[in-house]
Amino acid sequence: MRFMFVGDSQTIGSAGDHTWRYRMWQHLEATFGGAYAIVGPRTELYEATAGAAVSHAYADPAFPADARRHLAGWGEGWLHMAPVIGDAVTAARADVLLVALGLIDLGFYTNSDQTSENVRAFIRAARAANPRVRTVVLPVIPNVRAEEEPPFADECARFNELLAKTVADLDEPGSPLLLASPPKAYDLRTDTYDGTHPGPSGEHKLAEAFATALHQAWGLGGPYTPAP
Repeated sequence: MRFMFVGDSQTIGSAGDHTWRYRMWQHLEATFGGAYAIVGPRTELYEATAGAAVSHAYADPAFPADARRHLAGWGEGWLHMAPVIGDAVTAARADVLLVALGLIDLGFYTNSDQTSENVRAFIRAARAANPRVRTVVLPVIPNVRAEEEPPFADECARFNELLAKTVADLDEPGSPLLLASPPKAYDLRTDTYDGTHPGPSGEHKLAEAFATALHQAWGLGGPYTPAP
């Protein structure tokens, strides 16, 4: 089974991060009962000094090169991923998409209705590339902008409602679409390092959200082992 991580800055991570992708790789290594691969066209982290995804300085140098693969980008959202997901799925022969997008869209590019339409375009393109692709989608999680700006918080909440309806509308037996539950007790002061991007405990909570969805809905992997 071939897994692809799709996301924005919370998923790609920046130089020195472990990333929730790393935590998910650890989980798959420990619990997945068959052959699997992590796939995608990119491997880099974002480097702030360069203003580009050019870093390979993961917090754990032992993170295998193949397991670092992803389709995530700093400042990229549903708007950017919908046009490229089809080619990425085809090239990587992805079976399962783990998608964490939406915050950057609402923050800079599109409103909740427009973002919801981009979700639909993304799913159509992914299925055109692989009619049996499985997709797990994470809602927009708590963030500092929503905490400080009530109108933005309302827009995030509305998008999450639309996302749930979209998942229900587009779910198909041959190509299941699943909405992951947001992390429980996600604290911006302890689970992020800047109010938006996950620190170590936040990385574990994001990985756990996807791992729990995979295990409970499809029997893939096992229960997530809590972080120390």
